Amino acid sequence: MKPQPTMSDSLLSIDSRIATITFNRDDVRNELTGTRIVADICNTVDWINNTLDISVLIITGDGSAFSAGGNIKDIRDKKGIFDGNPALISDNYRHSIQRMSLAMHSAEVPVIAAVNGPGIGAGFDLACMCDIRLGTPATRFGETFINLGLIPGDGGAWFLQRLVGYQRAAELTFSGRVINAEEALQLGLLLEIVEREDLLPRATALAADFASKPPQALRMTKRLMQAAQRLELGDLLDLSASYQANAHHTADHQRAMDALLDKTGAEFQGN
Repeated sequence: MKPQPTMSDSLLSIDSRIATITFNRDDVRNELTGTRIVADICNTVDWINNTLDISVLIITGDGSAFSAGGNIKDIRDKKGIFDGNPALISDNYRHSIQRMSLAMHSAEVPVIAAVNGPGIGAGFDLACMCDIRLGTPATRFGETFINLGLIPGDGGAWFLQRLVGYQRAAELTFSGRVINAEEALQLGLLLEIVEREDLLPRATALAADFASKPPQALRMTKRLMQAAQRLELGDLLDLSASYQANAHHTADHQRAMDALLDKTGAEFQGN
């Protein structure tokens, strides 16, 4: 396994083929624009994409919040990435928070958000960038940019409507209202709601199920799911045929077939 990336404001743990990032800035509710959490996410995703020993990524927060998104005081006082003329602020967004959006969208493994508390603004959008979201009764989501006279600057307008459809995404974005865990579950933003003490164990169990599958096929499936969001059917079928041809020639495919027919377990090796 390649050396792990250095973390600044997060903790990174590895268990078997599962990587877990835990945001470690509860003092600022794991906000994204005034900490190094964005860099931690980007560095970890890049490392995972180049480390075939990892099959699943879990993202969670330490403390009371998943992520409060942007630093409200910095926004008010025009500090950090919010300082400067429009051209400079635009560059600041592209080289900071938007790097996270592109990194998350490029992740080659399934990503599970264990949403331990509120995910607000960019924190909500980060959860939407994950493949699966698990929550607790304390989970809250809000696409709250409009309340500050701002727009979703991190790609939230792209991610949210792909999860809940245009009409519901429009209502949430235009109103800026905060929804509770039950409504998030009803809208399909959360897969499940569990008690706080069960959140990480449930996320880990789900990740372990995914990680037990043939690693190459899992990564190809993730890339195929991402491509399906933007390709016409004919183009997707061409890509599927190419991926499938490669999958047929992996040793793990043969191991899976033998295990199925012989009714035995299989130990996949990623080849």
